[in-house]
Amino acid sequence: QVQLVESGGGLVQAGGSLRLSCAASGSIFSINAMRWYRRQAPGKQRELVAAITSGGSTNYADSVKGRFTISRDNAKNTVYLQMNSLKPEDTAVYYCNANVQMTYSKDTLREYWGQGTQVTVSS
Repeated sequence: QVQLVESGGGLVQAGGSLRLSCAASGSIFSINAMRWYRRQAPGKQRELVAAITSGGSTNYADSVKGRFTISRDNAKNTVYLQMNSLKPEDTAVYYCNANVQMTYSKDTLREYWGQGTQVTVSS
């Protein structure tokens, strides 16, 4: 099995910064894409915030371009989200997501989610 554990959330004032981390552990052969999603309110759909491939290619939601940066450390099986110039509308539970292959067989490729970490931006 594979676990994704997020950390780094918290309360920050508007204009401030936070850095989220997500470490994958368990039976890991390789990790393909890693992503950050967020849910801004209960019952609202999760939205994709940022994604990064194993080769380092990235893409971002329009709402965070220029403010957020996604990166990864493949040796540590960890993905990061540096969030700058935070706004109250960035308040959400942030979830880590990854496509993990557990053995050399591509049949073991699965999608995993972290438990989420709360980010609250006060005005």
